[in-house]
Amino acid sequence: MSLALQGNQMSDDIGTRLKLVRQIFGLTQRELARRAGVTNGAISLIEQNRVSPSISSLKKILDGLPLSLADFFTLDFSPSGNVFFAAEELTEIAYQPEISMRLVGRQTKGRALGMLREVYQPGADTGDTMLRHEGEECGIVVAGSLMVTVGAQERMLNPGDAYYFRSDIPHRFRNQGSEPCVLISANSPPTF
Repeated sequence: MSLALQGNQMSDDIGTRLKLVRQIFGLTQRELARRAGVTNGAISLIEQNRVSPSISSLKKILDGLPLSLADFFTLDFSPSGNVFFAAEELTEIAYQPEISMRLVGRQTKGRALGMLREVYQPGADTGDTMLRHEGEECGIVVAGSLMVTVGAQERMLNPGDAYYFRSDIPHRFRNQGSEPCVLISANSPPTF
């Protein structure tokens, strides 16, 4: 088909969309060109909105991803809410004075992930009753140390150490050190 996609607005959208899609797939212009069987210059010119590709040319390029024409034109690249959150915008969800759990994106609709910045003061403990819920969780200690118990396993984690486990296994967190422990954690599906 030799019908070229016409109009400045449409061609601007195509160049911008192609660049975004290529970046989402983690490809360089050269890699996309190789996969699609076109020149690197063709990709560059389209992304700069200096040329408007024909529908068949665009389809050939999208086959290198792979992505259909329909998906290319209907993908919504606008965020559904806030994307960035200042430290003071994180929602505190812990109710123990010695533990702070600040949730990222609490108001985000349809969240599939719970991301927390946790701080355990010296002596802080999630309690004698082990935690248990659906999903999976993981975390990385940023500062201090944290004793993590998962089922029958227990380990002292230090900065850079991490964990990952199924959340239905009973678990517990304790700061037995003399300084606050800072932890970045995530769970899916979100339980907070």
